[in-house]
Amino acid sequence: MARYLGPKTKKARALGEAIYGPDRAFERRKSPPGQHGAKRRRQKSDYALQLMEKQKAKYTYGVLERQFSNLFKKANAKSGVTGVVLLQLLESRLDNVVFRLGLAPTRNAARQLVSHKHVLVNGILTNIPSHSLRPGDEVSIRNKSVGLEVVQNALSANTGVSKWNWLEWNPETKNGRFLTVPERSDIPERINEQLIVELYSK
Repeated sequence: MARYLGPKTKKARALGEAIYGPDRAFERRKSPPGQHGAKRRRQKSDYALQLMEKQKAKYTYGVLERQFSNLFKKANAKSGVTGVVLLQLLESRLDNVVFRLGLAPTRNAARQLVSHKHVLVNGILTNIPSHSLRPGDEVSIRNKSVGLEVVQNALSANTGVSKWNWLEWNPETKNGRFLTVPERSDIPERINEQLIVELYSK
């Protein structure tokens, strides 16, 4: 499974956003990486800003270039605002939903849970992190995997009440449900999707 394996704080500093979640190293030093990073004050071109937003979305959701390009084409073919549809497709990925439900502390951990065959979708073992969920789909941890330390830690930290109104979490059955595709206002990531659309429209 291809994914970014490089230094995360360095990537966050390059993009100017803590894209991998709370990061003490990033908070201490937010300037761009490199010997002269703190001294860079050059104004970025429109293309540079557009490219940065695309990179931010890619690394936030853990999607590589070809996957992201295919997702954009899919979003562009659907009705609605292309940039918003793109973010909705990213949010509908199985690894992202596992993360949003609180079954894993990060998207990378959620992706590992899925790829290591610990997650069920509608009772069926699904090990494809990019699997796109539909409204009504149920997500759960397989019985044999509930005892895993990482799962137990995540479940103990899970309050049982999902803070996302497009997801539902049942603390008794430990099942989550994908209720509906999230609206743009439900997606907290600070991504300017219009710049991504402009980049691909060139």
